[in-house]
Parts: sequence; structure tokens; C-alpha cells
Amino acid sequence: MDPYSTRLLVSCQRVIEPWLTASFDRVVVAQSLSDMVDADLRRAAVERATTRALEDLNSLFAVDVVAQRTNPLDILRRATSPVTDELGRLGASPIERDEFHVRSFPSDVFGLCPATWADVDESLVEPGLEWGAFKAASVIQRRREESDGRS
Repeated sequence: MDPYSTRLLVSCQRVIEPWLTASFDRVVVAQSLSDMVDADLRRAAVERATTRALEDLNSLFAVDVVAQRTNPLDILRRATSPVTDELGRLGASPIERDEFHVRSFPSDVFGLCPATWADVDESLVEPGLEWGAFKAASVIQRRREESDGRS
């Protein structure tokens, strides 16, 4: 694994579970549903989402960066699904979302999907941007090599 992917993965390992927990709790508190929360079901949903996200990140980063067909932020967006499902089971009501979020994340009825790295955690901004720059540079370099007939 390249150093940029490794750094981003390590950073994600530290923040995914707390971010998903805080996301769940934010909706529950805003909708006054705290008394209805089953702590074991909440924990299970967050653990499932965290485990899946980290597995998906590991799988993504095991693929050559140029061949990757998704990105780490999209994986984090998908990680909100088990939390969304648990909030729905709890009876939480969908929130009002702006046009961008409705269009970009149609099934994110509780507004959990991050639009940026900072929406997950500020500590992901730098490694996330570095990873993106590394991927872009790798794609450009590979295309140049292919057009020069060197691949």
C-alpha cells in the first residue's frame, strides 16, 4: 500500500466509529428520541458500519490507484447506511435537506453523508487531500506514459 493510502487509512481507523456514533446521536437528540435508543442496537449498527467501511477501504487501497473505480469518501458515505437504517427503525423522521444534499445523496434522509473530509473529522482533511492529489498525479503520469508508448 502506498504511503498516502496508508496515512488516510490510519486516520480513518481513528475517526470512523466516533463520527458514526456522533451522527446517530445528533439525530436522536435533535428529535428527542434518546429514551427510545437501545444502546446495544446502536452499538451494533455503528460497529457494522465501521467494520464494513474499514474492509472496503482496505480493499480499495489494495488496488492500483489508477484502477480504482470508487474513492474513500464514497466509502464513508456508504458507511452511513446501517446507521440510517437503525434511525429509521427507531422512528426518526427524515430531516429537511438542501437541494445539493437531496440531489447528491438521495437516500440520506437524515443528512449523515459527508460532502467533504471535514464533515467526518478535521483530521481527515490533510490526508484526504494528499491522497486525492496522489491519485490525480498517478493517473496523469500513467496516461502520459501510455500516450508516449512506454507502458
